[in-house]
Amino acid sequence: MLFHTWTFALFFVIFYPVYLAVRRSRARIPWLWVASYVFYGWWNPLYLLLILWSTTVDYLAVVFMSKGRHRGAWLTLSLVNNLGLLGFFKYGSFVVTNVNALFHWLRLPFALPSPSIEWLSVSLNAVFHGLGLPWVVPPLPFLLPVGISFFVFQSMSYTIDYYRGRLEKEPSFIRYATFVSLFPQLVAGPIERADHLLPQLRRNPRISPGDVADGLSLFVVGLFKKVALADYLARYVDGVYANPGVVSSPGLVLATVAFGWQIYFDFSGYTDMARGIGRLLGIRFMLNFNNPYLATGLGDFWGRWHISLSTWFRDYVYIPLGGNRKGTIRTYVNIAATMLVSGLWHGASWTFVIWGGLHALGRVATRSLEGTVWYRERVPVLVKRLWVFVFVSFAWIFFRAQSLGDAWTIVSRIVRCGPGDPAMPLLAIGLVSSIWLYQIAYESKIRRLLQPAPVRIGLVVCMLVYLVLFCGSSNQPFIYFQF
Repeated sequence: MLFHTWTFALFFVIFYPVYLAVRRSRARIPWLWVASYVFYGWWNPLYLLLILWSTTVDYLAVVFMSKGRHRGAWLTLSLVNNLGLLGFFKYGSFVVTNVNALFHWLRLPFALPSPSIEWLSVSLNAVFHGLGLPWVVPPLPFLLPVGISFFVFQSMSYTIDYYRGRLEKEPSFIRYATFVSLFPQLVAGPIERADHLLPQLRRNPRISPGDVADGLSLFVVGLFKKVALADYLARYVDGVYANPGVVSSPGLVLATVAFGWQIYFDFSGYTDMARGIGRLLGIRFMLNFNNPYLATGLGDFWGRWHISLSTWFRDYVYIPLGGNRKGTIRTYVNIAATMLVSGLWHGASWTFVIWGGLHALGRVATRSLEGTVWYRERVPVLVKRLWVFVFVSFAWIFFRAQSLGDAWTIVSRIVRCGPGDPAMPLLAIGLVSSIWLYQIAYESKIRRLLQPAPVRIGLVVCMLVYLVLFCGSSNQPFIYFQF
């Protein structure tokens, strides 16, 4: 169910009045849980079995940890279960394909079978037969459950933080299940922590007129980013990246830059809509993007881009590896490992591994430089922002390309600078430029001029007018759903 569809509008029109009516009663959390499962199961009801299984295992792991015995074993069970689910559904085919390719290269007569969930339909049919029910489940396709990387990481943070003594056990299974499945941020973040979200679910929300106004404004901003900007840029980017071998160098450069803005508008648009819906519910989700293309260093970029994921990897990968506590060389190794894991998290493909590797090299090469007085005070801010944007845009090539061959084609044709230039929509350039100028103004001395209510209302009205006049219907899924 996509936020920018009439299906979601109907869902929310039914859900929200009931939520307001029960928000101060014990029915609030069960209603949120049911609505979240309806929202998630809309794509495929079988997904609900997976999220319910992950939720149940992690909840029980903490229950048994709270008894004080074998805490490490129960944490290990939680981690193995979550990473096993993620590995099987998201990386199973990738691993099998590469292992079989290695066997073939070594001329070994072995081959691993492709991942399958045929056992699930067989098991369900056996249960139905045993109960005397006349139901038959057909063979089930092997599908990547949407948003699995997000809800698995969110659930894992609860068991890890409880093991570390950073939060109390959640006594209510329904409340914990709601925390894991809360529909506004379920499928594409932000990845919330238990110590931030569970306390909000425990208390009755106060929804003021200001919360409603801010929530609707955030939703409109996110809708504008998605439909007017991301989906519009996608028309150009998709056409170029579908067949990069026939596109000239300037066209590839423009498409790559356009993709950098497309994925930003697409992903930050989703999280803006999620945060807006959260405000309508009396829930505050964390900020997930903070003008990342105004970053003055790669470290600064990752402090602004997908903040919930960056901080997750910092707290649960980088710091457990030793962080910066074990010397310079070990610090660089930990940074590189974290970035490589981050790249692989985004997708089961060597293109994502290389994307993560490029950012690993960039962080290792520039970490010391970014900490110097000369870089901080003597290098012009515009130069630093430009260099970061160029590096990030170059890395996006491997993120967006459909294969390593396509990525290499794009890089080689850009370097060769072939003649010709396909038409780049001037409107897209104007929209992107205006957003960038707004971000620059927002972090400058004139920020206070952008904050008065009349200015904010005026901007929202302009976005609504543009959406009505220039944007048709859009059913394109969000980019990050696939991760």
